[in-house]
Amino acid sequence: MRLTTRGWTVAAIVAFGITMSWQYGPRALNAVVTPLLVVLFAGVLTTVRAERPRTRRRPVAEGFIGERRTVTVAIETDSSVAATVRDDVGDGLSAPGATAETTLEGETGFEYDLTLEERGEHRIGPLSITVSDIFGLFERRFEYEETTTVLVYPRVYDLRAGASRDLELLADVAKREDREEFDHLREYQRGDPLRDVHWKSAAKRPGDELVVKEFAADETSGSATIAAECIPGREDELAGAAASVATYLLELDVSVGLTVADDGRPSSTGRDHHRSLLRLLAVVEGRELDDRDRTEADVLIQSDANGTVVVIDGYEIPFDRLRGAAGDDARVDRETSPDGGSSRGVAA
Repeated sequence: MRLTTRGWTVAAIVAFGITMSWQYGPRALNAVVTPLLVVLFAGVLTTVRAERPRTRRRPVAEGFIGERRTVTVAIETDSSVAATVRDDVGDGLSAPGATAETTLEGETGFEYDLTLEERGEHRIGPLSITVSDIFGLFERRFEYEETTTVLVYPRVYDLRAGASRDLELLADVAKREDREEFDHLREYQRGDPLRDVHWKSAAKRPGDELVVKEFAADETSGSATIAAECIPGREDELAGAAASVATYLLELDVSVGLTVADDGRPSSTGRDHHRSLLRLLAVVEGRELDDRDRTEADVLIQSDANGTVVVIDGYEIPFDRLRGAAGDDARVDRETSPDGGSSRGVAA
């Protein structure tokens, strides 16, 4: 418990009144000091008797950069008390209204708007409640260790404005045959991916002629695995590129898998899977893949100091070119956003 600025002012007036009473008699004490002493005593008593409020946080829904969320904390008290409620907000979030002066009585809801500004998992809290007496002379601060987190997805760029040739190459990834069922060998043709070369058979053929593996056609197959890696400091660029490519393929009804260093998601489709991919990319770190993951990926996304590229069968597509003229706009998939409806939109 401590004196407020107003409390110090009253205390100074009381001290001055007592000093004056020594020179001019006790009437100065009765006229000014006594009422203020009563006020000070009442303030001390009220503040000391104030019980610690009880708090209960509600979870905050995950979302995209630029979206807003409402933070709600339920505060319970056994009596009416004036208070200042302040919630701490971590980096990557902004909340001008995270401090409020209010009167707590029974169960009171403390709410404020939160803007999601950066990709990642961000902390909200801890909360502090400062109660004061009715005259605002004394205050007592209660601090709470409880925090919660909010997950912010990476930016998802609309690739539909990109170069048609690049988009066709990306879409063709999903039209490949089922690679699990081997059919036969044939001679190598220009443009065949080197990973399909059957090196053991090629070594037995004269003149170093290459042969490639053909797989059984499966019209129902449509899957692609994305592998993503970057150097430290390029996580946001990598996450945005991987999220955009995955979203584009999922909208083509492709079953999409994702591999990042030390983690991944198997191929699947649907809204829940999309959200799972975005959650993984929201916390992806700058690490390199092993050679096996690079080789097995249908789409390899790499980000370094020179930029971000999407690699398909050895062909590199700069991501800035892939996202085209709409590169400064990011798509917000409202079907993925917990607070959104069923429509899709584009947000800067």
